[in-house]
Amino acid sequence: MATIKRVMVIGAGQMGSGIAQVSAQAGCSVILQDVQQSYAERGVATIQGSLQRFVKKAQMTEEDAALALKRIETTTDLTRAVDVDIVIEAATEQMELKKDIFRKLDHVVPAHAILASNTSSLPITEIAAVTGRPRQVIGMHFMNPVPLMRLVEVIRGLQTSDEVYAAVSQFAADLGKTPVAVQDFPGFISNRILMPMINEAIYCVFEGVAEPQAIDEIMKLGMNHPMGPLQLADFIGLDTCLYIMEVLYEGFADSKYRPCPLLRKYVAAGWLGKKSGRGFYVYS
Repeated sequence: MATIKRVMVIGAGQMGSGIAQVSAQAGCSVILQDVQQSYAERGVATIQGSLQRFVKKAQMTEEDAALALKRIETTTDLTRAVDVDIVIEAATEQMELKKDIFRKLDHVVPAHAILASNTSSLPITEIAAVTGRPRQVIGMHFMNPVPLMRLVEVIRGLQTSDEVYAAVSQFAADLGKTPVAVQDFPGFISNRILMPMINEAIYCVFEGVAEPQAIDEIMKLGMNHPMGPLQLADFIGLDTCLYIMEVLYEGFADSKYRPCPLLRKYVAAGWLGKKSGRGFYVYS
């Protein structure tokens, strides 16, 4: 397959703006799409701030930052994908929303284009099935924050072709990332291991084994984790943690993935972590 040079990113939130940034830094021309122009522009502002942090740390020149920014354009129109090489969807983690986006893109993008999803837990095979090109659908699960984290899980759906897998792996490497091959199972690898650990930490709070600070200190000092599981859960968003645990629980029908009742209670209360000001910790 030809080298990937023209990229569309769907969704200008934290993940989408990060993917757009690293694509632009790698020399790709990027179209950043969101449902409202103000969302797309906010994504560009996030990118601008991130690039400036690299400049301040002398990890990038002002000229390179300006060039990267110049390679990004914004739109609300999905039909702008008419001449791209790859579309990377980074919309909200809802299966029906993703299916709707992929259906629409399938009618717009050129025949050679790859359709990728940044989903953190949803089945690629099911997303691919709504298109007429399941061989060209793949998962590219970037880690947050995208400009700093090197891993990309490359998830093959049941019908993903070897050529598409190779092209996407090379593209990830061109972005300065390390692609790791994963098969299409609930939660893939990263969240299949991470989320049950977070869930077990929440059970330890629920059962009164220890306070959140103690649990996090044990994992940081004893296991050399840079951040404790409960603080990490607050940063990810407790609603996102609950959603992924439910995907695992439903996907495997195994009680070991049952979300902790305390996690459900916090989400029901609107205690979603850092973004809401309260989770296992209080944020001012």
